[in-house]
Amino acid sequence: MATAPAGVPVATVLRDLAESRAIDLELVAGGGGVDRRITNPHPQKTGLALSGFDQYLREGRILVLGESEVRFLESLPGDERIAVVRRVFAHALPGLVITAGFRPPPDVAVEADRANLPLMTTRAATPVVMARLSAALETYLAPRTVVHGVLMDILGLGVMIVGESGIGKSECALDLVVRGHRLVADDAVDLRVRAESYLIGTCPELTRHHMEIRGLGLINVQDLFGVASTRRSKRVELVVQLERWDPAREYDRLGIDVAHYESLGVRVPMIRMPVAPGRNLAILVEVAARNQLLRSGGHNSARRLAERLDAQLAQARETADLEFGEDL
Repeated sequence: MATAPAGVPVATVLRDLAESRAIDLELVAGGGGVDRRITNPHPQKTGLALSGFDQYLREGRILVLGESEVRFLESLPGDERIAVVRRVFAHALPGLVITAGFRPPPDVAVEADRANLPLMTTRAATPVVMARLSAALETYLAPRTVVHGVLMDILGLGVMIVGESGIGKSECALDLVVRGHRLVADDAVDLRVRAESYLIGTCPELTRHHMEIRGLGLINVQDLFGVASTRRSKRVELVVQLERWDPAREYDRLGIDVAHYESLGVRVPMIRMPVAPGRNLAILVEVAARNQLLRSGGHNSARRLAERLDAQLAQARETADLEFGEDL
């Protein structure tokens, strides 16, 4: 299990936002610094920094300037404007974005080139830029880890199958794909935290749509079963841990107690599934997913059965007490 390094280069954000068309960012100066890393997902709009109150500029955060800041810079004499810009650019900022279609004064662009500070412009309004840029950066900068396992979309539920190497995770996943479910990732699942409360799993780009099946080798699931057989990402809502059958071990027979799988500080319901000859793992995992969907809707079959049993036992005890009292 490996944890990805924190921070994302400005170049990556520019490329991906251009591809997704979330924000029309244009790099106008400071191209030599596009390898600077953004380490905080929340852009800052500290206009007072231009008036000398710059101690609250935070490292690793994109600085956003709107109309009022641009108009203020334009109102300054040339030498004073350069002095203000140099003082601001001296902070360890990863980049600067000017919103609402405004262009920076020429000497500001020159100073950005001199400081190798990426200077970007966009036609979007400041509130839109703050919201969309923050949302995109939260995805990039969310805590991440890579888990050895398989992630499936089963009936709309994200099910991650984990277990020791060679226990049959990929074969189980292939059987599930044949049954009409969708593959997200095989062998390596890239997990990241969203909203500090749930896990999103994706597949590394290099191995996307592929599975390794011992005896068959690498196969492309999308080529074999069509585009509907895969998806790019899925929230992890259930973990099934495959374990080799141990006759000496006591396994849960009722399913009342809920175990949990914890990763990156997030807990997910987990089922331990013993593997033995003759057990159809794909059907068992599918039933586990169906059962989890029922539980999520407030229907717990095992608990309801236990409650009915307790009620019958209590009624039997009351009847026995009455009969015993009549004998007296």
